[in-house]
Amino acid sequence: MMDRRVASPARRKRPAHRACHWAVALLALGVLPAGMAATPAPAERAAEVAAAARTRSYELSFKQMGALFPLQLRGVQGTSGVPFSVRNDEVVVGARLRLSYSYSPALLANLSHINVMVNEEVAASIPVSREQAGTVLTRDIAIPPRLITEFNRLNLQLIGHYTTECEDPAHSSLWANVSNQSTLELTVAPVALANDLALLPTPLFDRRDIRQLQLPFVFPATPTGRTLESAGIVSSWFGGLASYRGAKFPVTVGGLPQRGAAVVFLLGNDSLDGLSLPPLTGPTLSMVANPSDPNAKLLLVMGRNAEELKTAASVLALGSATLSGSTATISEWKPLEPRRPYDAPNWLRSDRPVKFGELAEQRSLNVAGYSPDLIRINFHMPPDLFAWREKGIPVDLRYRYTPRPNPDKSSLNISANEQFLRAYPLRAAAHGAPGWLDGLWSKLPATDGTLPARDSFHIPLFMLPSQTQLQFHYYYDYIKQGACKDVVLDNVRGAIDGDSSIDISGFSHFIAMPDLAAFSNSGFPFTRMADLSETAVILPDAAGPTEWSTYLGLLGMMGASTGYAATGVTVAQAAQADELAGKDLLVLASGSNQPLLQRWSSAIPSSVGGDSKRFVVSDLAYRLLDWWDPQHRQGAVDRRSELQYGSDGVQAVISGFESPLAAGRSVVLVSASQPEGLNAAVDALLDPDRVKQVQGSVAVVGNKQVSSLVAEQSYFVGQLSPVVHVQWFLSRHPLLLVALGVASALLLAVVMYLSLRARARRRLHA
Repeated sequence: MMDRRVASPARRKRPAHRACHWAVALLALGVLPAGMAATPAPAERAAEVAAAARTRSYELSFKQMGALFPLQLRGVQGTSGVPFSVRNDEVVVGARLRLSYSYSPALLANLSHINVMVNEEVAASIPVSREQAGTVLTRDIAIPPRLITEFNRLNLQLIGHYTTECEDPAHSSLWANVSNQSTLELTVAPVALANDLALLPTPLFDRRDIRQLQLPFVFPATPTGRTLESAGIVSSWFGGLASYRGAKFPVTVGGLPQRGAAVVFLLGNDSLDGLSLPPLTGPTLSMVANPSDPNAKLLLVMGRNAEELKTAASVLALGSATLSGSTATISEWKPLEPRRPYDAPNWLRSDRPVKFGELAEQRSLNVAGYSPDLIRINFHMPPDLFAWREKGIPVDLRYRYTPRPNPDKSSLNISANEQFLRAYPLRAAAHGAPGWLDGLWSKLPATDGTLPARDSFHIPLFMLPSQTQLQFHYYYDYIKQGACKDVVLDNVRGAIDGDSSIDISGFSHFIAMPDLAAFSNSGFPFTRMADLSETAVILPDAAGPTEWSTYLGLLGMMGASTGYAATGVTVAQAAQADELAGKDLLVLASGSNQPLLQRWSSAIPSSVGGDSKRFVVSDLAYRLLDWWDPQHRQGAVDRRSELQYGSDGVQAVISGFESPLAAGRSVVLVSASQPEGLNAAVDALLDPDRVKQVQGSVAVVGNKQVSSLVAEQSYFVGQLSPVVHVQWFLSRHPLLLVALGVASALLLAVVMYLSLRARARRRLHA
């Protein structure tokens, strides 16, 4: 999508546009005289100064920017850092780094220091005094805005020495640690962009912004189910764009937000104060300025009827890369072919091996230096893969590295989600090949002087959750040469070949249900179809903005899992539930506004409505280890007791159970005692830490904690081959297997007895 927009006129003007950004920044700082502004017109110059005055500040921690652990600076020139970016509709006018760090008491103060570098330029140098060594220090550092561009890297470099004589450049006393709770505060000023659909998804979503997406949706009046289906398409698209950031979509009815961007849905003759719209002639998309905030944009999704509104939403989600101009009216739209199960763009393909080059950019598969960063490969796994009696997921690994001058302990270490898998030695240039195939492969020429290698291994399925990261770490052994001879040469390289592959094509799809972990991590079973064409959302009667916002947030979460818009979702109410028996159902309830809670009370394991709360509980809390072994979980029925009470506390419950309308279909119920409890449920599902606790068949969300109460798995979805299904079924019923064995032996004995008697009779009558 991005490549197709690079050639648009709006993109070709980017250099001049960024020059204007710098003018705004320098005007705000008082560095650039008014007569030297990039735009000569006085009115435009005044507008830029006014925009610069409307600054705002926000903080990003190193952890938010990708540093999962504290930064480790080692050696005479240890360097580590984090990336950060600036939105396209903002310009940085001030930046301040709050650093929390400590360093070795052995460092010489007159020779050692820590450099703060932005885009390879030194912004500040921090002295390392002996008096403060070994303690946790905090320091505020001003960073010149001129060093900051769109895409940036903040590095911290330790220049460390512990002696004035011959020193070991990798000595253990040369260290400094920087906390990943250190923060970067950016002060930004808004910059108005053109009303151009070619900029989409900017400025409503900017991939440079690593914060959670908060995008309001506006309806002129109470939306119908068909209107909400169109809104769900748009929210799932933005959710897919937001990806790991998460996305929330607060709903407003009857008025525009006073500040910031929003998506507005207009049907027929709908109108809103402040918007002047021409008569509609078909499905229409338009970008206009927010009347209350000229620097913010409103994306208008319009149609004369519900069908045209859905067409406009689908074009936005699937064809936005082709749009241009301030307004686009769709004259023709041919829907794509129906989706097939498990074909979500973000999921590993189930019909062939998938190459690593399809999952990560080639430049991210290369590292350099004696202390390189991890090579990370992220992908989504279908949560219902069945690997019974299998070795695991096969991986064909091809990699290259700088050969070692002599045999040592260097290795390529492989992990999955920070769990160690295996290690391969990095051989010397003149090593003896273990086998003829390895020797043949190693003799192939490499243009960069590296040594190619190839290996294969299997990853146990229990180590691969729905969202998985493979991690490759090149460890190079440092061989000391002796006093005054040690010199660290940065001449080692490592790479994972993009032709390496992972293959799940030989595995069946079969899983014990309900399984809220599959729902919370990947939206399963709804995301089995990437467009949610086999999903229906049952909203409560008299639903309001909170329920609609919850629905949009859940679809955004599913879009992040699949990478595809929910163009096939159905939105209905309880009265229409029987007509949707052939679909998986996502049911929302707040208070006592969902009639299905009463109709299905015997099937629902837990529910919350008004002041009444009903739960089933089990010994799950004492059997957490079983969650890591899918064989222990299959068919588990752990319900122990049932509890019901009245309370005015705000809670949300996520429950999974088999649909009362059709065997093999699933229902996920998100209920809350009050509407605000639904917001807590969405927050928990978007929290990387709390979402891990949503599992089993019942999970309770309250007070920023999640508790899983019961692991009742009573039905299965998916399909196995007949032979495997019989083997698996008998393995779960050993007594039946013994009975069949005894019956088979008796039958064989009877057959043999009758056969021998018949043979004896023939011999007697011969």
